[in-house]
Amino acid sequence: MNLLANRAKISRVTLSKIEKGDPSVAIKYYASTLKMLGLLKNLEEVAAAKNDGVGIIIEEENLPQRIRHKRKK
Repeated sequence: MNLLANRAKISRVTLSKIEKGDPSVAIKYYASTLKMLGLLKNLEEVAAAKNDGVGIIIEEENLPQRIRHKRKK
C-alpha cells in the first residue's frame, strides 16, 4: 500500500479512499493510481457513454415523443 501510494504520489489515506470508492477523491488521483497499476487505458472505458446504460435510458426518456413541423403559410 505504501509503495503504490508513493509511486502514485498520493497519501495512504487517499489511496484507502480510492480502494473504498469514495466519490470525494479527485479523478486525477484515480488516474494516477490506475497509471501506476498499468490500467490507465481502462479509465477511458469507464467514462464512455456507450457503457452508461442508465444514462442512455434517461436520455431516451427525455427525447421528444413527436416532432412537429411548422406549417407553411
